[in-house]
Amino acid sequence: LVEEMIEMQKKLLKGTIFILILTLVLSVSLFGCQKSGSIEEADPKQAEAKKTQKKEIIFWHSDTNKDLQLVVQDSADRFMAENPDVEVKMQAFQNDPYKTKLKVSMGSSNMPDIFQTWAGGPLYEYVKAGKVADITDLMNKDNYKDRFLDAAMSMMDIEGQYWGVPEDNVSVAVVFYNKEIFSELNIEVPETYTELLEVAETLKSNDIIPFALANKTQWTGSLTYMYLADRIGGPDTFKDAANRTGGTFEDPAYIKTGEKIQEMVEKGYFNEGFNGLDYDTGQSRALLYSGKAAMEVMGTWYLSTIKRENPDFFENNLGYFLFPEVEGGKGDPNNVIGSIGNMFYHVSEECENKDEAFRFIQFLIDDIAVEKRAELGLIPPIKGFTTEDPYLQGVLDIVAEAKSVQQWYDQYLPPELAEVHKETSQAIFGLVMTPEEAAKAMEDAVKEYYEE
Repeated sequence: LVEEMIEMQKKLLKGTIFILILTLVLSVSLFGCQKSGSIEEADPKQAEAKKTQKKEIIFWHSDTNKDLQLVVQDSADRFMAENPDVEVKMQAFQNDPYKTKLKVSMGSSNMPDIFQTWAGGPLYEYVKAGKVADITDLMNKDNYKDRFLDAAMSMMDIEGQYWGVPEDNVSVAVVFYNKEIFSELNIEVPETYTELLEVAETLKSNDIIPFALANKTQWTGSLTYMYLADRIGGPDTFKDAANRTGGTFEDPAYIKTGEKIQEMVEKGYFNEGFNGLDYDTGQSRALLYSGKAAMEVMGTWYLSTIKRENPDFFENNLGYFLFPEVEGGKGDPNNVIGSIGNMFYHVSEECENKDEAFRFIQFLIDDIAVEKRAELGLIPPIKGFTTEDPYLQGVLDIVAEAKSVQQWYDQYLPPELAEVHKETSQAIFGLVMTPEEAAKAMEDAVKEYYEE
């Protein structure tokens, strides 16, 4: 009996092992079939999702003006309607945080597909670092580059190749003023720097701040600094110093510029605490709107900003004039500080869908977008642009008469030197550096940069 039971257990054990082996074989076979089969056979829904997955384009810009954002969104909507396989995701940042974020992204692999920036030194640095896509072939296709002003395209030309598309606004710096205040005090628009100081004295004697300034961001005060340097020394003073072609930032023109700025500060021609006020939040504009201040040196993008924020002031009180000549200076009084195309759009070298990204950029500056931008008081840098807006036409007339268009220093210079320029000009306004000290600090920084 015991022997029969043992024999029965052996048979049961063999049967169990056989079943386990058979189960294992079947499992491996089924897995192998699934692995070797197509996705459609394994999961039809997953396969269909993969087929319909959209290409993604990440776009960064600094257009925080809500009306302009609507124009940009309209371009994106129209592009995606015609390209249903592409999705555009946009992010807008305030001006200075945007510059910082962009600079950080250039040192990492976390770059957007399309980004907005300025011409000059920063762009050149990004191109040298291999972060910007060469779009020469795309710009040459169907002569697309001929849509834009030659001066704007020249700003995107680095060593014979194109690296960006002019998008946003021909802009120059001018002196904006409150026409009502000028009229009430019988003030004429000044034609010389001496007359400008006389205007400032008249305003101050009537308890009106001559110049509004919010210089926490530093570049705002730089506008006055650049104009004085141009009017005193002429445009070659900066170019020769910046390009190391025989010039220096310790040129007497820069010393005189610093002296004139500090004279204006000491006479109380600017609002108190200006170096701590934020331009981006409108602290200087508030002084202009309220009538507490009568003038402000700013870029002509101000037209669209004021038209949006304070249409009544725009229509009734706003005027502007070109920074006047400095008697005895070398600079032509028609010279301007500015840019023939204030902003440009670039495709990242890391972008996986460069053709689609470029097509989207074209929607940002097509005829529909141009019309909408003009309605906001912007001047798109395209050939043949005309306008019935007297403010915009005035800007076009200024540019047409200009014998020199000096690009903003902080855009022309490499980023490291741009920061030194802004810091030293702010220090001059703050009376914490003498003009000689500021000029030497700038020159030392330039020498060190090029020696490296």
